[in-house]
Amino acid sequence: MLLYVVVASIALAAGLVVLLVGLGVSTEGRMVRRRLAEIGVGTDGLAARRSRIIERHKVETLVKALGKRVVDRTKDTSRVRRRLLEAGYRDPQAVTIFQGLRVLLPLVFGFGVLIVTPIFGAPRAMAVLGMFWGFALGWATPGWIVGRRAKERQHEIQNSLADALDILVVCVEAGLGLNQALLRVAVEIGHVSPVLAEELGHTNLQIRAGTPRQDALKDLGMRTGVDDVHSLVTMMIQTERFGTSIAHALRVHADTLREKRRQRAEERAAKTAVKMIFPLAFCIFPSMFIVILGPAFISILRSLALI
Repeated sequence: MLLYVVVASIALAAGLVVLLVGLGVSTEGRMVRRRLAEIGVGTDGLAARRSRIIERHKVETLVKALGKRVVDRTKDTSRVRRRLLEAGYRDPQAVTIFQGLRVLLPLVFGFGVLIVTPIFGAPRAMAVLGMFWGFALGWATPGWIVGRRAKERQHEIQNSLADALDILVVCVEAGLGLNQALLRVAVEIGHVSPVLAEELGHTNLQIRAGTPRQDALKDLGMRTGVDDVHSLVTMMIQTERFGTSIAHALRVHADTLREKRRQRAEERAAKTAVKMIFPLAFCIFPSMFIVILGPAFISILRSLALI
């Protein structure tokens, strides 16, 4: 009997995997066909594309209108703007769109739950409670998405900054100026970290547009929100101010960043044992107990004539 249960579980798991893969492939195929239909020659594809652009423009107009009212009533939006910059949103209307989404999504989620819940026969009190949960979810969703994107970008910059500094040291020691070296690093590091390449390229564009190098470097540290970048910017500004060797300072700083990266990896490895407690306790150990103790338990029950 236990063997039948194990075989049925394996078959069910395999069926679910096949179903999920099939759904993913079919969804991808539908998306490809729809995109080909939109960009294809003919009035149908152009009309579909034009209608999507018009609908998107209407939604953006509504979101911007709602966000503008919130921004006008808010005295200080620098914190939100800085968080959006850390997440990579540099559009001048980013704060307005963000605040507009914080107004629109709670209304959509809240009233959507209020309308849909009675269809499933839920009581009115449950519908009202779901509406408040929808309000909370809609208000928290934009901040959660922006925060998650910012953390992903910061993590990528932290991991690739030491390698970028190694390339920067080679470029400076080869005779390139700091501006040309930054541009070269942005090109070379793009295969490893597109985010860091984008930030360095933006800094180089600021310098070429006439922004003083110190201000452009400070803006780089502010946009990324990474402590290692802040320390690098401070080191480069001080090195330029006091006239010391920029190549030697960059080499020492690269070694320091590499040591920090190794220590962070060791810290994450040390936390693995603690993080594995919950999967072991709730997923692996029960399965092992069923396989190991199941036959013995069945034999005991049979000997007691209970089954």
